[in-house]
Amino acid sequence: MKKSAKNNENHTASNNAEAFTIDIGDPIPMLDRSEILGYFESTLMYDKYYNPPVSFASLSKLRGASSYHESAIDVKKNILLSTITTTNLLSYTQLEKFVLDFLFFGNAYLQVQRNRFGEPLKVTAPLAKYVRVGVEQGKYYQVVNGVDDYEFPADSIFHLCQPDLNQEIYGIPSYLGALQSLLLNESATLFRRKYYVNGAHAGSIIYANDAGLSQEGAEELKKQLKQAKGRGNFKNLFVHIPAGKDGGIKVIPLSDAVGKDEFLNIKNTSRDDILAAHRVPPQLMGIIPTNTGGFGDVEKAAKVFCINEITILQRRLEEINTWLGRKVIKFGAYKLLEDS
Repeated sequence: MKKSAKNNENHTASNNAEAFTIDIGDPIPMLDRSEILGYFESTLMYDKYYNPPVSFASLSKLRGASSYHESAIDVKKNILLSTITTTNLLSYTQLEKFVLDFLFFGNAYLQVQRNRFGEPLKVTAPLAKYVRVGVEQGKYYQVVNGVDDYEFPADSIFHLCQPDLNQEIYGIPSYLGALQSLLLNESATLFRRKYYVNGAHAGSIIYANDAGLSQEGAEELKKQLKQAKGRGNFKNLFVHIPAGKDGGIKVIPLSDAVGKDEFLNIKNTSRDDILAAHRVPPQLMGIIPTNTGGFGDVEKAAKVFCINEITILQRRLEEINTWLGRKVIKFGAYKLLEDS
């Protein structure tokens, strides 16, 4: 009779226990969806100017999205500027702004201020992010907030752009083919950081079916699990159930891919895509090789890069001198090529 009463007591306790679930953390999106390529042709705005075919505001946010993207552009900019000598008409700072805009947006602008006799006094570089090409030939506008616009004086703007296949009003940056890889590289870093900050406790089901686990014990377990989240918190949790059975509490991982993620593979693969789009040798960007052979001779790589990439950019910038009708900038040989 005592044994039967004990069994009935356990059976009653088992029936009174209610199944429950607790939320240990919802998935958090790492990046908001940005419609960078919202349209492929320039659209007419207010019958005055055209909007660019890509969102310049979104492209500007990509500067810090990946260290590889920013570093590749900085390498091009720095090597190019090292071969240029400016005059008093165009300061070195304004030229750097111009080159940076051209590499990031595929568009760059210069504004000339003239005296009463039409002679140039000063050349500045308005931010390409806010400049819009007017419908009428030679007219350009500065649109900062998307509504109010300032019209530049007629024929005072020089526009340098990278050609596009779909329209001829604005240029398109050459790295757009690696856009998805660039965002993937950023997502991998943000996901790993979020995983660390969260304490690596999301993505599991804690399943308890042990009759010895009381309701008070279950509540305490819930409390401890909720407290287990935190920055870099990977602590262990001790649970004691008298007369408990093996397998009474199970942790069913839903996100083994998180713990065994391909973080390094994703970073390296997306990095290669970014470098291929920019055509910059990795050794020029301070990337540490993972193979025993390394990346090869950095000096040879720099020379080939300068011949294939920087020389072409120099020819494009020569158009500034043609536009003004005088030598505003002068080009010299790259130091490594000069010494060879």
